[in-house]
Amino acid sequence: MDQSMGQEQQKNILSELFTFPFITFYNIIVYAFVGFKAVFVDLWLSIFNAASYKADKAYRTMAHTDAYMDEETAIYERTKKKAKKEKVYKYSAKTLAKLEKEKQALAIDLQNAGATRSKFPHVYYFKVKDEKGKIITGTMNGLSKLDINAYLLNEGYEVYSIKNTPLIDFVYKDSSFFGKTMSTKDLIFWLTQLATYLKAGIKLNEAIKILNTQMKGSKARSRAFEAISYELVLGESFSRAMEKQGNMFPALLINMIKAAEASGTLIETLEDMADYYTEIDATRRQMISAMTYPGIITIFSIAVVVFILVFVVPQFTDIYAANGQEVAGITRIVIQVSDFLKYNYMTLIGIIGLIIVTITVLYKSVKAFRTSMQIFLMHIPIVKDVIIYNELTIFAKTFASLLKNNVFITDSMDILSRITNNEIYRAILYKTINNIVKGEKISEAFKDHWAIPSVAYYMIVTGESTGDLATMMQKVSEYYQRLHKNIVNNLKAFIEPIMISVLALIVGLIIIAVIVPMFGIYDQIQ
Repeated sequence: MDQSMGQEQQKNILSELFTFPFITFYNIIVYAFVGFKAVFVDLWLSIFNAASYKADKAYRTMAHTDAYMDEETAIYERTKKKAKKEKVYKYSAKTLAKLEKEKQALAIDLQNAGATRSKFPHVYYFKVKDEKGKIITGTMNGLSKLDINAYLLNEGYEVYSIKNTPLIDFVYKDSSFFGKTMSTKDLIFWLTQLATYLKAGIKLNEAIKILNTQMKGSKARSRAFEAISYELVLGESFSRAMEKQGNMFPALLINMIKAAEASGTLIETLEDMADYYTEIDATRRQMISAMTYPGIITIFSIAVVVFILVFVVPQFTDIYAANGQEVAGITRIVIQVSDFLKYNYMTLIGIIGLIIVTITVLYKSVKAFRTSMQIFLMHIPIVKDVIIYNELTIFAKTFASLLKNNVFITDSMDILSRITNNEIYRAILYKTINNIVKGEKISEAFKDHWAIPSVAYYMIVTGESTGDLATMMQKVSEYYQRLHKNIVNNLKAFIEPIMISVLALIVGLIIIAVIVPMFGIYDQIQ
């Protein structure tokens, strides 16, 4: 058996040896043919196809370029803002004659009373024609008709009339001369853009005009910008022109720019003040956020409790009455409160509104009341830290900016006293001014005062002793700004669970009070 198996293996080996040359030869022929085909047929066919595709693509591109460009041009024209057709202004001979008569009257007035400058600015109503021939009327603040006329002519207008009467002053008293102020957001934008334009080489007056065009929306602000441009044309300094705009610009900014004009650092000062007001605005928003969130939660909690007392509790009261169930203890108190709210809610709302209005008026008008309220709030735990840190941040940041820009120390203290509404800190600042007049140190007014943390006091003392008070005040502001931000965040984090717990406790007591008598009714039914 083993012998037969060996013979079979030998046959297989011989068979494989015999067929191997033929398989090898066959493979050589096949692969040679494939190689020949690839070199002499497929390669040239690929080259031909590629060349044909490129030629066809180039042809198609050339053939459709004009149509493609026409399509894109059509889309551009369709999406482009349509230019308004320039209007041609035509006036009757009677109107033109009247305008010419007004122009002649103005010329005579400018040679007499119109040339006289007043001590205080007034509102002037003017009528002019622009370069397109349109008659325009408007108002502008100035010191004389002659100055207004010179400014309007310089702007390219043809002037027909300029008038000023007590009635015009009264009607247009919303001007910046009469108490209007620029919002912090607008002030930041104005300072940032103005610094950018001046850096780009645009003249100050031109930059003011560009910003007047950009910042439309407020007539008082627009008139203030026009008045500044008018003052600059007359040769007035930038700071003085701003100062003449009443309360439109903060006293701090005006004094900073006055110092910058003397030192030749106007652009740097504008950028610094933009950063300053940005930081102040962030601090103010943190303060508002800290007070708003608890207020909203409190109002919501009161609304929920009132709803339950006015609409839910009376339902249970009717059930008690229908079943003759007597109530006592806390249930009786809850029902009495519910009845009072239900039948006297208008009176209660009136009393609450009167109290709020009275407190608001007294706080704004009566200094003694405002001082007492501020002292009271500044002795409440957590609330006192929020107020003190906020006031110190603004004070130190402002003081540092004033010192860096070489504003006189007495002027600095006067400005600081006007940027705060807190009577306690205002009194500290006035005390500081008196100490400076007497030749004493600034830090003496801050010593041993409960509204000034010891850390702030010793940092001020260090700044005085090293002669670098500006840098130290900047560090004070940064330190208390961090503390203020942290306490606001912590307050927002803790106030929600506390208020929810209080609300749950009150609502729970009310529910227990109205449900307990239900068990007595259940026992009667049983």
